[in-house]
Amino acid sequence: FDAMGLIIKHLSDGYSAAELSAWRNLFGLVPSVIVLWFSKAWRAGGKRLKVRQWKLAFFRGTIVTFAQLSFYMSLGLMAFATASTITYASALFTTALAIPLLGERVGWARWCAVLVGFVGVIMVVQPGGAGFNIYALLPLVAAAFYALVGVTARLFDDDVPSPLVNLYSSVTAAIVAFVIAYFWGGFSPIASATDLGWIMAMGGFGGTAVLFLIVSYRMTEQSNLAPFSYFGIPLAFGMGWLFFD
Repeated sequence: FDAMGLIIKHLSDGYSAAELSAWRNLFGLVPSVIVLWFSKAWRAGGKRLKVRQWKLAFFRGTIVTFAQLSFYMSLGLMAFATASTITYASALFTTALAIPLLGERVGWARWCAVLVGFVGVIMVVQPGGAGFNIYALLPLVAAAFYALVGVTARLFDDDVPSPLVNLYSSVTAAIVAFVIAYFWGGFSPIASATDLGWIMAMGGFGGTAVLFLIVSYRMTEQSNLAPFSYFGIPLAFGMGWLFFD
């Protein structure tokens, strides 16, 4: 996700958040298609594409679009490390949402792990401080949306392959993003072959990251995974310093 974010920030001067979201979802389909095609379970099941909870799949795709728009806009307006770090508040939202939506029982150890990381996020946001920026709410909104998308991945039937779950969401997100981009101001011509390469890489990194997340979310309880997302914070700071000074 941090690698994807670096590319988005790099491209944000020449392309709107809606455009980047549309391209991200289009090229993000590739990892899911590849993994689904080589899935033995999917082939054994007759290469079925129909999902019983198709409404949930489309709902997740729509939420993904608004999460992306919020996050991508923040990357264009804020320092990379700051925007990325705030999105890791999704760990707290994920843990909280898992209780009513999945019926998980979260013990004090997991809550402590999540809250310690969230304190770090609050220190970065500095609400009420002189350095507070209203733009800091954008990645926070994105974090809440991403958490909802992650938790609802657990609601699909066990026999539905994870790549198929991601495929439904990505196709829906791509359609919604293209519609929003069209009415937002249209699409800018892709300036160069280099930009096209960055856009394809952005979709590849993002699509692969989401696929990994969906697989992990469906293997264990959300509150088990939430604290591990904070490993992205030192990565974001390191990459922000290295690539954007």
